[in-house]
Amino acid sequence: MAGRMKCFLICLIFLYESIACAQAPSIAVDLSLGESIVFIKNENKWGVSLETTIFRPEGLGPFPIAVLNHGKSLGNNVFQARNRPLPAVRELLQRGYAVIAPMRQGFAGSSGATIGDGCNIEANGNAQAQDIVAVVDWLKKQPWADTARMIMMGQSHGGLTTLAYAQNPDSGFKVFVNFAGGLRTTRGCNWEQSLKDAYGSYGAKTKVESIWFYGENDSYFPPSVINPAYAAYIASGGKAELIAFGVFGSDAHSMFARYAGLPIWWKHVEASMAAKGLPTRIVNSQYAFNP
Repeated sequence: MAGRMKCFLICLIFLYESIACAQAPSIAVDLSLGESIVFIKNENKWGVSLETTIFRPEGLGPFPIAVLNHGKSLGNNVFQARNRPLPAVRELLQRGYAVIAPMRQGFAGSSGATIGDGCNIEANGNAQAQDIVAVVDWLKKQPWADTARMIMMGQSHGGLTTLAYAQNPDSGFKVFVNFAGGLRTTRGCNWEQSLKDAYGSYGAKTKVESIWFYGENDSYFPPSVINPAYAAYIASGGKAELIAFGVFGSDAHSMFARYAGLPIWWKHVEASMAAKGLPTRIVNSQYAFNP
């Protein structure tokens, strides 16, 4: 009996050490981009800590703010790398913005457990948005953050999160952008209908405008899926512009993360920023991408 117990304990220790060692890939911070990592507490989720990457331009600020919401990689979310969408980061740094890229609960180095991959996509997005509320609350306490001038963008699962947050946003946000947003579940339910229902519900509760980017060859959310969801959003009262940009590379779902995608989306977002009185002039050319 003692031998079996000893063997059991050894197995538990081995399993614990294996899990502890299997972390998200470590990515060094790039000081030339003013990059740093902080952990923000979400007290509404039992003190969950959210691993958050910050890119700050040179100077004391206060800087206008851009919050970038990440997608969901395949596999265990704990192993997902922290969010560093450098094409967008560089464009925003050049224009004097501080960029905030939080990892939500259960992703990468954030603590807590990821919200389940169930069929209720509306509830999933709403739960994700609560982590963003905590990040915005933290930002409002930072002397370098101009939280009266903010934008929010999200890709894939982060696009869903962005639209969920936009139902009841902080008044400092002037622009919302959804890049290939949604959630595709593997639970055997009609997730396409669930996504449509989620966006219909969000549209009914959202007063702010948003811009949506979806490509023809998106492997997750092709036109046959997103067009009905967009129509539901508009029919319920939502205000959004859908930019269907056609084919991009081998998979349009990756457009936001690619430098080649900038000519597709930046001009539209920049025009919306300018219309809302947000800065768009290049003031920090040192952050430009030099291949």
